[in-house]
Amino acid sequence: MDESPLTISLRPGNPGFLSLPWRLPLDEWKNEQVQLEELPRGLSRHPVVFVSEEKTLFAFKELPPGLAEKEYNMLMIMEALRLPVVTPVGHASTHNGGRPFSILITRYLEHSLPYRMLFMRSGLERYRAHLLDAIAGLLVQLHLVGIYWGDCSFSNTLFRRDAGALQAYLVDAETAEFHMDHLPPVLRHQDLEIMEENVNGELADLKAQGLLAGLIPEIPLRDTGAYIRVRYQRLWEEITHEDIITPGEHYRIQERIRALNRLGYSVGEVELTSGEGGSHLHLRAVVTDRNFHRDQLYSLTGLEAEEGQARQMMNEILEVQATLARQNNRSTPLSVAAQHWVQYIYQPTIEHLKALADDQNDPVELYCQLLEHKWYLSEKAQHDVGHQAALEDFIRYYRRAEGQG
Repeated sequence: MDESPLTISLRPGNPGFLSLPWRLPLDEWKNEQVQLEELPRGLSRHPVVFVSEEKTLFAFKELPPGLAEKEYNMLMIMEALRLPVVTPVGHASTHNGGRPFSILITRYLEHSLPYRMLFMRSGLERYRAHLLDAIAGLLVQLHLVGIYWGDCSFSNTLFRRDAGALQAYLVDAETAEFHMDHLPPVLRHQDLEIMEENVNGELADLKAQGLLAGLIPEIPLRDTGAYIRVRYQRLWEEITHEDIITPGEHYRIQERIRALNRLGYSVGEVELTSGEGGSHLHLRAVVTDRNFHRDQLYSLTGLEAEEGQARQMMNEILEVQATLARQNNRSTPLSVAAQHWVQYIYQPTIEHLKALADDQNDPVELYCQLLEHKWYLSEKAQHDVGHQAALEDFIRYYRRAEGQG
């Protein structure tokens, strides 16, 4: 029997996948000797399977000929721009008899949640409202660097918990386009129109299935897409607006940079242009990505985290810096405070929290939940209760909430 023609392109450092039954459509892989995993996922127009190879999970998506390579290349562009997207691994082209098709391979996004799980699993209700801000924030990030999505929806997104909120990750780039100079306003508007239609349709579907009583009580279901558009426009204006400063207000340049950093955005450059008569300046900050605190935390400690998680941990490192300076009666470099925090606070705590981690809750997110819990206990006690007392109480609280005793 003739072997089916097969071409596979893979990034270095990944399995070869040569033992997989490429001659068959993905829908038929379940009947073969393939280590498939059943994982929660959103709706998809195309067949998708999850394959475990060398202790790593990969997602395989079947597409018409040529589309897997196109989507792979777009994901590579997005990854290079440091956008929150799934990691592209490779693509393949083959055929089953006379039917050619292509397959996109991506790395499974660990600790992620498809939107439907937020409505089907108890204990996740408080994250539902964060869906809206997460989608708005993802669209802003894409548009700032010139990416037109073309199919923004909850189904085409995965969510990771991020310090009590959610970080949205793009998982479907079939319709995406990269505009190197800038994204025309008409395409931004079109992306928002598509988002509204898709989101309202998905939520209407959940309601029809009896899974959705309401997303946010004060927002009618039919207005959810419009609400995301409003959140998007507010964030877009906050990031892209132009300030006018007078010669005596140069301090406002650093204020503007710090304001953007607090939102998580790194500032690549600041543009200053003279106004009429030269009496004032137009200030425009050019942002590069939304990884400011992530980069800061990684450079100081080598730890990887989501942006919101990193912001919380950097705040704690700053508190440690102030405490050490007070105890030693001299200034303490931030790098010294960071290493002290890792060695004496973070690592010992993480060792205890690992026992509570699961597929949706990674130890870093649990650590951020612990910080919230410590703040709550300290407010109640009117003094800092300390990490150890907060940790013991958090573990008892968490296990009761999860029904573990």
